[in-house]
Amino acid sequence: MKYKLLPLVGSLILAVGLTGCLKYEKKANSSTTGTTTLVCDDTFRNIMEQEVDVFEYQYPDAHILARYATQAEAIDSLMSLNTKTIVIARDLTKEEKKYLKGKRKSVKSSKIAVDAIALIVNKDNPCSMMTTKEVGDILSGSSRYWNDIEPSDLGEIAIIFDNKNSSLVNYMRDSLLHGGELGPNVYAQGSIPAVYEAVEKNVNAIGVLGVSWITSDMSSVEITQEELAQSVLSDAPVQGATLNQNFKVLKLRRPDEVTAYKPYQENIFNGTYPLYRQIYMITTGVSGSLASGFYSFVTGDIGQKIILKTGIMPARMRIQVVEVSK
Repeated sequence: MKYKLLPLVGSLILAVGLTGCLKYEKKANSSTTGTTTLVCDDTFRNIMEQEVDVFEYQYPDAHILARYATQAEAIDSLMSLNTKTIVIARDLTKEEKKYLKGKRKSVKSSKIAVDAIALIVNKDNPCSMMTTKEVGDILSGSSRYWNDIEPSDLGEIAIIFDNKNSSLVNYMRDSLLHGGELGPNVYAQGSIPAVYEAVEKNVNAIGVLGVSWITSDMSSVEITQEELAQSVLSDAPVQGATLNQNFKVLKLRRPDEVTAYKPYQENIFNGTYPLYRQIYMITTGVSGSLASGFYSFVTGDIGQKIILKTGIMPARMRIQVVEVSK
């Protein structure tokens, strides 16, 4: 009986020893250590993934557990106190802030970027430009065929979103239809990659995406976390990405304007590109917590450089002086 108990006693000693090690290794929560959660609007996923990668590279003892969902789900998660930080396409309302204050939560909110809404079509589609009114007519269903836009042999237009509850759908409905109903030619494919696929297969389709999803770096070989971090942690200037050439990005103009524009960073910055929206980061993390530390990182110089690299406009421009030799 003594000998049969020995393995059990040894296991208990080992378990106690491991528990002691785990307690010893556990890092206290601070602005650069510990674990925190984040819920981000899925249309900004490729931006926030890079922010998390660089932050965790710079601070190895910090862990950001990010979930990507609809904007409504992100807000619900914050209001129900299931997460301390969200990234969405609007600021909180006065009522939402008042509710959180009633829960003894201090809210910090900051605009971190300006995103443009891009319309993409198949490279074989002859259309290259639209007015925002024409886009609105397509969304409402009053213009259902390409021939309604310009003389064309193409058929019925299919306008493609990533998700029926996407913040992109809400933005387009509110800004172009003033809250009106979408037409029968509007479809949700379920994901961003599925929007690409639909446009590649269907010459009649129009894909609706945030511009950071269609920049040239999205089609290039993925760089490592270390390479990404070093590119923005150095003092070298960051160059904004150019638009992907695998499909055609439509130029857009307002009905009362002559010139149409593509969603380049310059046109987002000066407001000549007509479809754009704000990106906000909101946190209830207290000062000194990891949630607050990550918020400061994204709204600071390095976080803004990462946003510049994705092809959209950071909220706070970092001045870069570049000397060009002849």
